[in-house]
Amino acid sequence: MTQSVKGKVALVTGGGSGMGKASAIHLAKEGAKVALADIKEKDAQETKEEIESLGGEAIIIETDVSKEEDIKQCYKQLIDRFGQLDIIFANAGINGKITPIEDMSGEEWSQTIDTNLKSTFLTVKYAIPHMKEKGGSIIITSSVNGNRVFSNFGFSAYSSSKAGQMAFGKMAALELSKYQIRVNVICPGAIETNIEKNTNPEEDKLEKIKIPVEHPKGDQPLQDRPGKPEEVADLVVFLGSDASRHISGTELYVDGAASLL
Repeated sequence: MTQSVKGKVALVTGGGSGMGKASAIHLAKEGAKVALADIKEKDAQETKEEIESLGGEAIIIETDVSKEEDIKQCYKQLIDRFGQLDIIFANAGINGKITPIEDMSGEEWSQTIDTNLKSTFLTVKYAIPHMKEKGGSIIITSSVNGNRVFSNFGFSAYSSSKAGQMAFGKMAALELSKYQIRVNVICPGAIETNIEKNTNPEEDKLEKIKIPVEHPKGDQPLQDRPGKPEEVADLVVFLGSDASRHISGTELYVDGAASLL
């Protein structure tokens, strides 16, 4: 069975940068048509242009993935254009407010949970009617933060959202198996993306809760470097292809074994 997604239609949320961009381009290279859902159309324009320069086909659907009506309209536009849906990479997310629990507002907590976890629920829920007849593959971006690593102080909302995605992915995998819809969860570690640009840790406040953690030398054991978005994209294409037809309800770590230290 070859790792091919030729003829399939994929939705990539957060496809404008990082792992989403790399995965959208790789899916297109392998023959998939790609819908890019991003909060601002201009953020995904470069991804669309690169796909088209390779001879692929892509559309951008401006979508706030945390809003129910936006997700409904996203799927309507996707189906109107392509007529089918086979692969979902539910990847959009934020680090959110990095601050002690004591100092985090309810609104800041909700923003992270809604953007990361609620959006995953909505993305999966409204995909089901379009996938249940022929099946398909759903890939959720969780993180090592939320299941293996809990020493990033100030990340309580982020880690909680990522732990929730793991549990939701497993519940969905079992529930949707009757429709031949596979659901898997990828857990990246340190990956070279620009998510950090939108993160402003409150360092002064974090000092009061930090516990000294001394990482061993060579804390990237496999290749002595962070991962690349393209290495995540390779996994996304595999999980979207028929080569992974008997894999569902599984978490896969993409971190060079770093979270085992």
